Amino acid sequence: MAKKGNTILVRMVSTADTGYFFVAKKNPKQTPDKLEMKKYDPKVRKHVLFTEKKIK
Repeated sequence: MAKKGNTILVRMVSTADTGYFFVAKKNPKQTPDKLEMKKYDPKVRKHVLFTEKKIK
């Protein structure tokens, strides 16, 4: 049986400064560095880079 509680929730914020964000899960033991991924931002209607921030 696997241990529970290995993942944390992180906030992925758009770098286009629109304020758009989504929440993703991350395993900090496997990926200790910050997440970055290209996703669609509906406010600018383009694919932009999203970076990881803390959930407040």
